[in-house]
Amino acid sequence: MEQTKKTHKISYLITLALLFSLLYFAYQYYQTNNFGDYIRSEANIYTSQFSRDKETKYNNKKSYKIESQEYNDAMFYKKIKVNKNQPYKVTCMAKTNEVQAKEENSGVGAQISIEGTTERSVAISGTQDWQKIEFIFNSKDREEVNIGFRLGGYLGEAKGEAWFADFTIEEGMLEQDNNWKFACFIFKTTDVTLNEKQVKLSVTQSDINDITNTINLFEKSCESLSNGKVSAKCDIYGIDTPLSKLSYDNEFGYYVAAEDIENQIKDVISANDYDHIFAIVRLRR
Repeated sequence: MEQTKKTHKISYLITLALLFSLLYFAYQYYQTNNFGDYIRSEANIYTSQFSRDKETKYNNKKSYKIESQEYNDAMFYKKIKVNKNQPYKVTCMAKTNEVQAKEENSGVGAQISIEGTTERSVAISGTQDWQKIEFIFNSKDREEVNIGFRLGGYLGEAKGEAWFADFTIEEGMLEQDNNWKFACFIFKTTDVTLNEKQVKLSVTQSDINDITNTINLFEKSCESLSNGKVSAKCDIYGIDTPLSKLSYDNEFGYYVAAEDIENQIKDVISANDYDHIFAIVRLRR
C-alpha cells in the first residue's frame, strides 16, 4: 500500500511538471507569435519568418521582426480607420541587418507603406541601428487603409532582417499656408542603359543658367499673378551624382520616378520642410 502511494505521488509530480512545462512553452510561443491586431502578409508564402523579438527591443518593449533568408516582400499590416481627405503621419522606429534588394531599387527595403499601393516612406537598406521612419499620406476618398511595416516593397523584394517598434499615427490638418517651398534638383549628368545601349547626357552651364532664370521667373510670377497672395521660394541644388536609372511605362515610355532619384536627394529632403519637389534632367540630346 505504501509503495502504491509513493508511485502515485511520483506520477502526480511528473504530471504536474509536464503540465508546467507545457504551459511555459505555450506561454513562450504566445509571446513570440502574438501580433495583436497586425496581420502577416508575404508575396512568396512560407518564405519569411515573423516574430516578436524579446532580445532586440526598443524602449524595453519587444519589437516586431521580419526575417527573410530568401528574397520576398513581407509585412505586418493593420487596418486603420481614417477620415476622408485628411493628412496623416505614421512613424515607427526601425532597425535592419544586411537588408538587400533583389534588384537595384531605392524603393525596396525596410519601410512603412499602405498595403496594395505605391505610397510609402523612405526605404532602409544595409545594416542600420534604430532610427525613426516617417510616412505622410492623404486619405483622399478612403475611410480605411492597411498600414504596413514592410521588408520589401510594392516594386520589388528584399532579404535580410528588419525590426519595427514604437508605432504612432497622427491626423493632421490641411495646410492653408500660401507660402510654398520648392526643392529644385538639377541632375547634371544622365548615364543610363536603354535597350542595351549606354546613353550619357549632360547639361551645360548655359542650360543651368536658363533653368535658374526660369525658376526665378516662376517665383516672381506666383506672387504677381496672385496679387501677392501666394509666394514661392525655390532652393536650387546641383546634383553631381549621375542619374543612372529610369523607370518605364508601356504607355508613356521612360520617365524619372521617385525611386530613381531617392538616394541622391533624401538627405536634403530629410533636413528640410518642402511642399514640392522638382527634378530636372536631360533626357534628349
